[in-house]
Amino acid sequence: MNVPFADFSVMHTEIRDQLDAAIRRVVDANYFIGSPENKDFEDRFAAYCGANACVGCGNGLDALQLILRAYGIGAGDELIVPAHTFIATGLAVTYVGAKPVFVDVEPHWYCLDAAQIEDAITERTKAIMMVHIYGQVGEFQAVREIADKHGLLLIEDAAQAHGARYRGQRTGSLADAAGFSFYPGKNLGAFGDGGAAVCRDAAVAERIRTYGNYGARTKYQHVYKGVNSRLDSVQAAVLSVKLEFLDRWNAERRRIAGRYKKGITNPSIRLPQENPDAEHVWHIFPVMAEGRDALIAHLRDQGITALCHYPVPMHLHQAYADLGYAPGRFPVAEYIASHEVSLPMYYGMTEEQIDHVIDAANRF
Repeated sequence: MNVPFADFSVMHTEIRDQLDAAIRRVVDANYFIGSPENKDFEDRFAAYCGANACVGCGNGLDALQLILRAYGIGAGDELIVPAHTFIATGLAVTYVGAKPVFVDVEPHWYCLDAAQIEDAITERTKAIMMVHIYGQVGEFQAVREIADKHGLLLIEDAAQAHGARYRGQRTGSLADAAGFSFYPGKNLGAFGDGGAAVCRDAAVAERIRTYGNYGARTKYQHVYKGVNSRLDSVQAAVLSVKLEFLDRWNAERRRIAGRYKKGITNPSIRLPQENPDAEHVWHIFPVMAEGRDALIAHLRDQGITALCHYPVPMHLHQAYADLGYAPGRFPVAEYIASHEVSLPMYYGMTEEQIDHVIDAANRF
């Protein structure tokens, strides 16, 4: 039996008529950037998150970068960033001229370890970037208290956590601002690249929008040295359709995760834990295994595609060798990088496919 890592065919087939109508609407209007479709999606997504404002961007990296620019973060500044994340988190800091300062993650939910943050804070620290890795919020309240104590901005990298909650509150409304990615494989995915910056301060949102529009509020009137990063209207229309179904899709991901957690009993495979204060949306179902490559090969032999997110921790990427971190500096991040296996997780998995993954994992 074949079980791909992800498959969007069931999801898109079920809403094909709505998607076709949304795309036709954009084509018929001949209005492809900054159209009413964009405002409609931005208003819908801000309301969904419980935030005051949303600005569509070209991708998730740009969303984070534009948030930092809007807050005036730049050369000479430092930001706390988890050592276990996708490199876009660090690149957003680098792109505005600031320095990412890595901190290890905790071993339960793999998010920023609050107990290690204060040792990394200096007089140059301006913000903490908290990543909701795999679709779950970690020690948010403890991190919030540290940020408040030191007068730091707290920013969510919510690229993997569309619809997740912490103590009943949606991601995107927890901190000062949040960056989302709508890469096609995300829980809320576009038909190409896309992203959004969500925040509570309308003035910050206005600066984000201006920076992403070549630094111009009105055409040919450039107040900042901006960039070109805008969500196009086709993607906005597609995302508006999909947003209506996101909670149902996330609920199915939680059901599949529950089946995995109940059915996989192999002691060689360490199952992920859930924060009791959070509602996981399972963008990734990460297990830890000794002999990670052997497990991936074993699953492949059974027709199952499993991946690794992410095999190199942030501080050991060649791109960040200039920061001088040595192997062993962040042991939890390094453990995850060498042990993590992502099992198939997507809306539309059949019961037979789920059973097959469970059976194959138990026979490893």
